[in-house]
Amino acid sequence: MSFLLTLTLRTSAILLVGLGARAALRKKAAAFRHLVLAGSLAGAAAVAPLSLVLPSWDVSVGARFPASSPIESRQVEPRSMALAAARSNAAGDRQPPDISGRSTIARVWFAGFLTFAMMLVGGVLRLARVALRAPAVNDSRWLQAADAVAGTYGVRRRILIRLTHAPDLLATYGVFRPSVLLPSRAHEWPDDRIYVVLCHELAHVRRFDWPVQIGAEAVRTLLWFNPLVWFACTYLRRDSEEACDDLVLERGVAARDYASHLVELARECRRSPGIPLPAIPMARRSTLERRIAAMLNPRLDRRPLSIRTVVTATALLLAVTLPTATVRAVQTGPATLSGTVYDTTGGVMPGVAIALEDVTQMKYTATTDTAGRFAFSNVQPGHYTLEASLPGFRTLNQQFDLTARRDWDRAITLQVGTLKETITVSTRRTASPAAAPAKPTPLRVGGNIRAPLKTLDVRPVYPASMRDAGREGIVPIEAIIGVDGTVTSVRILSADVHPDFALAAADAVRQWRFTPTLLNGSPVEVVMTVSVTFTLSDQ
Repeated sequence: MSFLLTLTLRTSAILLVGLGARAALRKKAAAFRHLVLAGSLAGAAAVAPLSLVLPSWDVSVGARFPASSPIESRQVEPRSMALAAARSNAAGDRQPPDISGRSTIARVWFAGFLTFAMMLVGGVLRLARVALRAPAVNDSRWLQAADAVAGTYGVRRRILIRLTHAPDLLATYGVFRPSVLLPSRAHEWPDDRIYVVLCHELAHVRRFDWPVQIGAEAVRTLLWFNPLVWFACTYLRRDSEEACDDLVLERGVAARDYASHLVELARECRRSPGIPLPAIPMARRSTLERRIAAMLNPRLDRRPLSIRTVVTATALLLAVTLPTATVRAVQTGPATLSGTVYDTTGGVMPGVAIALEDVTQMKYTATTDTAGRFAFSNVQPGHYTLEASLPGFRTLNQQFDLTARRDWDRAITLQVGTLKETITVSTRRTASPAAAPAKPTPLRVGGNIRAPLKTLDVRPVYPASMRDAGREGIVPIEAIIGVDGTVTSVRILSADVHPDFALAAADAVRQWRFTPTLLNGSPVEVVMTVSVTFTLSDQ
């Protein structure tokens, strides 16, 4: 299961709980419903980081595979497989093809995320530009009313009241220095409307509605594909308006007077801005009828949030979010362990011997088919060792645990094997050298590799200083044969070798020439180990 799908399921679970709780609490205060939705959105945003830092709580999920028979080895029927596409920078390995379409899904998500992120950031910048261009209101009616309302709300932050050039913009935005943006004709309003407007807009400031709504928009930007997030953001904005209406009515404003002011403001601000702005408008026509019906209903609960209510809601949110972030379903039943073997060029490799060993040291074997596929049926979860071998390639020993469902699909890349050559340099203990040619150890090559053939052989010369001193030695060397068949690198593998022996052996190996090593018809570099033995004979 991909990370995006897992994240979608987890966030959806939290949002469903939040939306369900809001529906069940429809008769409660709008401020409490707003808190529930804001908490569920915060929990949805926290799921991903919490799942990375918290220990996972594995929940067993039964498999749909039969568990009656033991592990069996078999060779699967040939089927088409795409070649590997990406080379690992660290090891130079080819990775299996992306057959799940996860890269396409990631690109689609990123395109949507980038689109909504640009809209959100651009809207905030446009709103800030509108506010900076709007002059501050110096009318004493507005300033005195603002100070009085802020005092009753307990708001100590400085409130900026700005008169914009837009005839239809009445909204609040900002965190540390909140601004109330007024339409161009606001200076003509009577005192009672000024008081109503400030009571509503400063209620948003008191409740920190603008940063909460922007945070919700950020969550929607990340999870734009999830319709539950869109529902939650819409209801969140609606509940924030009704919660502010409740605070206005608590200030002693009559419900009918308040409703009439809202209707007049909606008529005056009936045109929406040409470009949507991330602000909280006071008189949104789409929600006006519902808000007026709510404020005229004397039986509704209009109590503001208490500390006890906030603490209780936070505890319930954590009780839902933490288990959701830590629960992980794991595969517990037997399944078919399958995979594909590739070489370093991305080609599939038939005829590779695969051995699987469990903790009881029971070993089961299989051979890859013409498509490079292998399979072991009815493999139980646990710890296993897998070995893959083919002449001409390095034997791979891999240990792994089978826990999650994706672990039952393996991808294996075999590296080209190393060449080995052993040379014995022998001479008499006298000054006359005698060196019998030594045959190199033959290399067994299989699969799609063609071993190099030596075209120029230069024999090492026994150092005279070592011969006269009666010393013998063995020089282990690691050399790299380049794609053109020349020896590109020579390295002495032991520090216990006399320098004279090392120089003589390395100088000879550097002069060797080979035919190119071909892997699937393409020349590749290959590592060769050489052991040069210097011995003295009495004859």
